[in-house]
Amino acid sequence: MTKLAIISDIHANIESLTAVLEDIENVGADNIICLGDVVGYGPNPIECLQTIEKYDVTLMGNHEYALIEGGSRFNARAKNAIMWTQKFLQSSEEGRKLFDIATSLPEKKEEEGCLFVHGSPCDPTNEYILPKHSLRPQLLEPQFEKFERYCFVGHTHLPGVFELGQKFMRPEEMLMNIFMLDENSKAIVNVGSVGQPRDKNPLSCYVVFDGDSVVYRRVKYDAEKTAAKIYENPALDDFLGKRIIAGK
Repeated sequence: MTKLAIISDIHANIESLTAVLEDIENVGADNIICLGDVVGYGPNPIECLQTIEKYDVTLMGNHEYALIEGGSRFNARAKNAIMWTQKFLQSSEEGRKLFDIATSLPEKKEEEGCLFVHGSPCDPTNEYILPKHSLRPQLLEPQFEKFERYCFVGHTHLPGVFELGQKFMRPEEMLMNIFMLDENSKAIVNVGSVGQPRDKNPLSCYVVFDGDSVVYRRVKYDAEKTAAKIYENPALDDFLGKRIIAGK
């Protein structure tokens, strides 16, 4: 298998996306897969959609889906942000083109025994697989039945690996942030978030996958610049800027 960079949850943060793409180029990944949530929360949806459009595969996240149905499942902050994003994209010709692209993305990709989704194997767009679920294997068994070897997800913004019957393993618990894959077992890999990390580490997070291992990468970017743009936008709650600086 070629070296694959897997990113997710950009959330209209062009500063973080630009830094991560530079890092991906430096590590020499052959292809890029984005697991969705290119938009939502952040101030630069057009720039992020334009950038991701150039790369290999982008899947639909729940925030892209919310562009269609209006964010009825969201809390007030998230709903206001997606409503602004929807109006902003619809206000220009380029934005409308990108809106059509974002709302017609595929929900999953399967390749060489691997499943790529935003949420979960059972519900590719909306379902969360949380670290606490590893303590109740019966909750995860239906998920593991949906794929052959490895499944890559985002959505929670919490990086780490699930193996059935094992405690959720965070990158900092791995040797050098590397998870070695075993061809005789299955794993669900959460790749973390590019634009809004929530594991108390504000650095952007993504993974590089070569078929034998998953390497977690953390990338510094100008979070203060992104936060300032959020504070300047009356439709975006200040909390959304504060959380990217805090990484939670």
